[in-house]
Amino acid sequence: MRRILIGLATAALVVLAALLPTAGTSAATSVALPTGNAPVAAMKADKATPAKANEATNENKATNENKATNANETANTTKAARAANHTVTFVNHTGRKVWIGSAVNADGSKQFAKLPILGPGQSASVTIPENAEPGHWRGKFFARLGCTGASGSTFHCKVGDCGKFADHCELGERPVSLAEFNFDTKDTLAPWYNVSYVNAFSNPITIAPKNPAGGGGCGTQGCTQNLLPFCPAANLTRWPDGTPMLCTNPNRDVKTPYSNAIASRCPKAYAWSKQDQEPGNQVMQNCGKCSGFTVTFNAGS
Repeated sequence: MRRILIGLATAALVVLAALLPTAGTSAATSVALPTGNAPVAAMKADKATPAKANEATNENKATNENKATNANETANTTKAARAANHTVTFVNHTGRKVWIGSAVNADGSKQFAKLPILGPGQSASVTIPENAEPGHWRGKFFARLGCTGASGSTFHCKVGDCGKFADHCELGERPVSLAEFNFDTKDTLAPWYNVSYVNAFSNPITIAPKNPAGGGGCGTQGCTQNLLPFCPAANLTRWPDGTPMLCTNPNRDVKTPYSNAIASRCPKAYAWSKQDQEPGNQVMQNCGKCSGFTVTFNAGS
């Protein structure tokens, strides 16, 4: 009997061993297996995750490309708008030798390091550095007359004296006829321009746009008439030979006999500082679409 019981127990152990999981398989593995539709959902999730990542990557790439494109378009537009500096051509009709002078506003505008010297009837051009920092050039040009001496040491002028150099100025605005400009790359109405006899009258000046195509009145400013014969005697300075040289305004900020004499004969030029506040004045012009300007210095002193 004992042997029979031992045999039965042994057989039971064999059967039980056969029913147990084989080596290398765990219950945790079996439990972790999803049931029903879970495997399909898991597969969909696994497939959707890289797709969404790719979509996000593509969207980011497209966004970055659009940003880059827009930045390039903006840069190109700005560059196109600021591509060409204007030029100013000076024409000498004074009958005398002229040393071109210039002065700039105290706003970062760059002073010219070299300007033309013109014999009677000659002309020359300069390029306005409006596209350089700070993005504008505001200043004025004038005719220096009666100049003598060695440039850099003894050079000086009777009219428009601005220092000891023949080809540029080291001093500021002079009492002389002025051609004034405002070139501004941020102002769609610019350039602005005017002729000013506010400080003094030395010779008549005209400013005319080159290749105007609108963007303002684009008219010719100034006048060609010599106004020295109409200068009040108290304001007149003469050349050594006795001929009129310069008419100086005694007070630029109020109307005077000087400003009355100038304004009545040359309404398209400033005769005093507040003339642009008078109704119907014609002293200022703009020409947003032009290649530059011609400044003509006519015969006066």
